Amino acid sequence: MTPLPKIELHLHLEGAAPPAFIRGLAKQKHIDIGGIFNPDGSYAFTDFWHFLKVYEAATSTLQRPEDYHRLTLAVLEESSKSGVIYTETFLSPDFCGGRDLGAWREYLHAITEAAATAEAQMGITLRGIVTPIRHFGPDKARETARCAAETAGDFIVGFGLAGDEKIGKPKDFAWSFDMAREAGLRLTCHAGEWGGPESIRDALTDLRVERIGHGVRAIEDLALVDELAERGIVLEVCPGSNIALGLYPGWRKHPIGELFEREVKVTVSTDDPPFFHTTMQREYDLLHEAFDWDEAVFRKIARTSLDAAFCDADTRARILKRLEPDHA
Repeated sequence: MTPLPKIELHLHLEGAAPPAFIRGLAKQKHIDIGGIFNPDGSYAFTDFWHFLKVYEAATSTLQRPEDYHRLTLAVLEESSKSGVIYTETFLSPDFCGGRDLGAWREYLHAITEAAATAEAQMGITLRGIVTPIRHFGPDKARETARCAAETAGDFIVGFGLAGDEKIGKPKDFAWSFDMAREAGLRLTCHAGEWGGPESIRDALTDLRVERIGHGVRAIEDLALVDELAERGIVLEVCPGSNIALGLYPGWRKHPIGELFEREVKVTVSTDDPPFFHTTMQREYDLLHEAFDWDEAVFRKIARTSLDAAFCDADTRARILKRLEPDHA
């Protein structure tokens, strides 16, 4: 397929770290994380819950704001190779300064500096979504929400929830989401990946989000699918991630095709690309093969993604000129 300009809405910054980058940091700092790699150097994990442990082990090498500066540049360089011109990444104060506001500001400064460099040099725009880790519990999420509220603005544009969907309920995090909402942040939540359709309903009802991270198991409840379509709820779909983690056996079995046909607003993202051996270009290529989607479909998905982006109107207008130059 011809490379097209792309918009990505669901990307974990630490999860996008190239394995060689993490190995290099570990060697510099004398941290033994050899057990998280396969012999070929790729990340090694057996299932989603093991993946979470490997993710956190890899993240343990990122200990200073300078590490996140380098990480941001490395991740955006990889994304730009796939034609991504705008991306939103999940950022966790849990990993960036242990939810201390002063430390979080230092990490955020390093990330935004790198983002500005990448935009100038690579033509890719980055915005951040602050994300508590669900399995760390609602009390720590409140601290994370305070970090988000205090730094909401041009770069920090959203608030979400990631981690183990089987621990706790969305309503446990309602206080944090209320604080983020009051600070003007837009809201998303991982749901409908390892939790069933009810987890999506809970996120919509209890957290009042406008986007759902993953959301693919809505397909198990067609009334919910119709509701998502009617309400214009956007799904941040990561097909390669779902397949790599065993949620679906292959691309043709993935529900994104049926969700799109049923007029749900689906978008395409990579989640944690090096873990799942994917890129945005690979996602597009394999969706083209699986569903015979043509350029018009992908352009529609990219426009849906931009319309759903949490950035301000000026940024959206600027990105639109690059996404649809013929209509600018």
